[in-house]
Amino acid sequence: MRNIGIVALMGLTLAACSPRQERLAIGAGLGGATGAVVGGLATGTAGGAVAGAAIGAVGGAAIAHATRPRACCWYNRDGYRVCRR
Repeated sequence: MRNIGIVALMGLTLAACSPRQERLAIGAGLGGATGAVVGGLATGTAGGAVAGAAIGAVGGAAIAHATRPRACCWYNRDGYRVCRR
């Protein structure tokens, strides 16, 4: 079972085209897997695991998006906008 999860996570990572999409895919994958485990254990049914996976995937993607690195921008003394990551 663990190997299936690792292969699925690798597939999601390879399907991403940019670092942002990769971050969102990993967040959704980890959130979905965690949600499925918690939902399945809490309810003892497959429906609970599916609901937990859906909620966890959305939550994981939202957290990954909210915690992404942002560029730091300012204007230099000549009036040009400078951005650093």
